[in-house]
Amino acid sequence: MLWDIRREGRAWSQEEFDERWALTPEKYECFDGKMLYTDEDRLNLLALLLEQVGIDEALRLAPKELWREALAAYESTSV
Repeated sequence: MLWDIRREGRAWSQEEFDERWALTPEKYECFDGKMLYTDEDRLNLLALLLEQVGIDEALRLAPKELWREALAAYESTSV
């Protein structure tokens, strides 16, 4: 899936809707304290929500220091 995550959230176009809706869980269940069964399912759900909510809103969910640490770690491993 090629995600279109932006700073501000957005609605899906008619062309995007079916493909993205197919990735939503049929039902939400927990396994060993985690939502959904696989990391892939969790990442898909996160990406779907980020497309609609936007990165700016997501940034408000954790302290700035954690985002900076995560970005620094990501940049140090990226080529």
